[in-house]
Order: sequence, then C-alpha cells, then structure tokens
Amino acid sequence: MTHFDAGLTEAQIRRFVDDGACRIDEAFSADLARECRRALWAEIGLSPDAPDAWTRPVIRVGHMATPPFVTAANTPRLHAAYDALAGSGRWLAPRGLGSIPIRFPSDLPPGDDGWHVDAGFGTEAPDFMDWRVNVTSRGRSLLMLFLFSDTGEADAPTRLRLGSHRQIARELLPHGPAGATLRQLAAEGFASTGDCPETLATGPAGTVWLCHPFLVHAAQPHRGREPRFMAQPALLPTHDFDPALPPSPVQVAIREACGLTF
Repeated sequence: MTHFDAGLTEAQIRRFVDDGACRIDEAFSADLARECRRALWAEIGLSPDAPDAWTRPVIRVGHMATPPFVTAANTPRLHAAYDALAGSGRWLAPRGLGSIPIRFPSDLPPGDDGWHVDAGFGTEAPDFMDWRVNVTSRGRSLLMLFLFSDTGEADAPTRLRLGSHRQIARELLPHGPAGATLRQLAAEGFASTGDCPETLATGPAGTVWLCHPFLVHAAQPHRGREPRFMAQPALLPTHDFDPALPPSPVQVAIREACGLTF
C-alpha cells in the first residue's frame, strides 16, 4: 500500500495515474439512487410514467443539496477514494451535487456533446469559454460522475479519452500559474488527444467515476429507452497546490506527464 492509499489498491491508483479515471462500484446504494431520481423528477416537473412529455434531449439541474444527495456524495467508500486520489485532508466534503444533466432518448442533437475539459477557476467571467485551467489544477481536485440510473452503452454514457489528462498537462505547463482559458485549450478541438483510447462511463445506479481534472470527456446522444440521471460535480480542494506536501496521485500524473522530478 502507498503512503497516500486509503481504500484503493496500488493497481487502481496506478491506472488512475496512467488513464485518468477510476470506477468505484457500489459507491452509494441503489435505494439512495432511486430516492435521488425521485427528487430530480420532481425538480424538473416530469414523470417516469409520462414519456410523451420527454420532448427535450437534455434538461439540466444546477445543484441539489437535499440530504439524499449529500449522503450519496459522502459515503465512507467515496471518502476513502477521495483520500486515495486527491490526498488526505486536501479536499472539501461535498455539500450537494451538481451540475446534473438528465438525458432523454431522442433523435434531436443534444447540442452539448463536444470534447472538453472542465475549468477550475476564473468562473466569474461571463463567457464560460474564458474560464481557466492551470497546470496545478487550481480550484479542482477531481472530476466526478455520479450515476443515479443504470447506464449502459446506449444510455448516453459520458465518453472519456483515457490518458488525455497527460497531454493536457503538457499543454498547460507553458502557461504557468495563470493557466489557459477553455477557449485556448479548445482552439483545435482537442485534436491533440484524438488518438487516446476511449471508454464509456457506464455502470449500474450507485456507480461513481472519479476522473483526473484534466481528463478530456464528452457527452453523447441518448439512444436507449430510459432517461439517464447523472451528476458531474468537482471535488474541491481545501487549498491551492502546496509543493511542500507529498504529491497526490492527481499531482503524480501531472508531474510524470511534464517530465518533472520529485
């Protein structure tokens, strides 16, 4: 076991460093997932029993902070995984979950299925393409995908480019602490990661995918039969990068990609 391990095996942590993603099975219970789905149906004013009203390919809920969502985000299994990947004492316990794209079976294009990374800071800018990312991943410890419904390959699972976080780290390095905007990173449509192998964030309700904050990912159309419920929050850090601390697996991946010594 490594000095930063608190629930994942060394092999799982190594795969996270190399691939940028780790699937946590049974991260929260199926009963809790069902309770969260009921709350989300009520939030959007639709019903699982009235599919004729599912006329939009995606509906977004900004944030849910009721007890079921807080509980789902803070199970002992997830806390152990947060410690293992982001570093013990270096993350804030989630006080809810968001954003939550609910995807419906549809032949209409969703309009939000481009490849991208998520920003960590600069979110006060009115245009989200001006939000920023820097090489120390300021403002974001992990990208997390919480599956509240069973999600198979046809159910619009998030597409993940494995290993793409390493290329993004190298692209961010010359920008220093100021980082780059999403517009700068997207200038070539993330073509630099186009050869990365792709996997799908599938799994039964209660599965959580913990991803490196630089992992390039994308939505896709829903070709299944039942709506897909998922939250994709950030795990927030307690403080900015501190070089005096032993590197977490998130930082190990960045340092290895950039050829930095320890």
